[in-house]
Amino acid sequence: MPWKSPWRVIIIGGLPDIVASTLVDDVSTPSKIKNTEWIKPGLVSWNYWSSNHGTKDFQIVKKFADLAAEMNWPYTLLDWEWDGMSNGGNVEDAAKYIQSIGVKPLIWYNSGGDHTPVTSTPKDRMLTHENRLEEFAKLKKMGFVGVKVDFFESEKQHMIQYYLDILEDAAAFEMMVYFHGCLVPRGWARTYPNLMTYEGVRGAEWYNNVPTFTAIAPEHNTILPFTRNVIGSMDYTPVTFTNSQFAHITSFGHELALGVVFESGLQHLADRPEGYRQLPFAAKLFLSELPNAWDETKLLDGYPGREVLMARRKGNDWYLGSICNTRWGQRKALKFDFLPPNTKFKLTLIKDGSYDQELEIEYAIVDSTSNITVNSLRRGGFAARLSPIN
Repeated sequence: MPWKSPWRVIIIGGLPDIVASTLVDDVSTPSKIKNTEWIKPGLVSWNYWSSNHGTKDFQIVKKFADLAAEMNWPYTLLDWEWDGMSNGGNVEDAAKYIQSIGVKPLIWYNSGGDHTPVTSTPKDRMLTHENRLEEFAKLKKMGFVGVKVDFFESEKQHMIQYYLDILEDAAAFEMMVYFHGCLVPRGWARTYPNLMTYEGVRGAEWYNNVPTFTAIAPEHNTILPFTRNVIGSMDYTPVTFTNSQFAHITSFGHELALGVVFESGLQHLADRPEGYRQLPFAAKLFLSELPNAWDETKLLDGYPGREVLMARRKGNDWYLGSICNTRWGQRKALKFDFLPPNTKFKLTLIKDGSYDQELEIEYAIVDSTSNITVNSLRRGGFAARLSPIN
């Protein structure tokens, strides 16, 4: 003695127990941050998926800031190449514009160091304590509220300490943090609540990288809620209706549902502005009011690789997300017995239409004794909101 070992957890139970588990956070060290009022989960507009070099262009940055303001999302992210921004403005101009329309800016950094061969700049501003203090002070002055730090590519002991040092220094400046190109969650979000999300997943960014993701995404999406997302926030960058470098084969209903099915403290909705503006009003309203930090989660039905039907509660409202990986489509019997008794709810159901790029909207009054049948296309899905009627 003294003797130390890495801790491990095993989550055992039925699929609903596993999906709803918060064990990884529960057994972690309690928060080291006393005042957490400044830490605000939220939805984020993000230009990389549709325009890989979008942050170099001030006009594209403005368009995505406008999208966030239009959709009532609190944040927009300036991704890589922001230090080369031109076409009417630089990063200081972008920060001023974003804040002038009521949106808060987030910004990307290369983690730097010899552990990554990626040369994208700025590369070394997160690497040392002194560099971080200097950079966070500048960001705070410009109005940035969070950083995305990328390309860790290692789980050695010194790298684990590097993650924690970033979180510690960011907290001193009331700066939220998002890790990309990183390990999977370790429960640190309880200790440092300013850690909002991790990548650590093969997400929608892979529509940029390889043609094979198109074919595997429908099955992959139905596996993640039972695996990767169980252990912590997961930034898949979901809810896209147009195409990136390689096309979708999931339906619009499937894509809309991912905003409920997947959980992330900063949920980067990745499509271009036109992708959201083309949606029916009910779908746009759904996304403009969609929470991303939940009070309760229930798996209503599902099996890895086949389908997911998730219910999540925020306050008194319930949100449903259903996705499937089926060859012929499916008919889903939807029961509402998870609702509190003796209370009526307004149901707004947004589901697949007659083809994969069409959405149909239905409204109904339901309670805990109600049930309906919802049809989905192959690789389809639906989303819904349930609001109590006073």
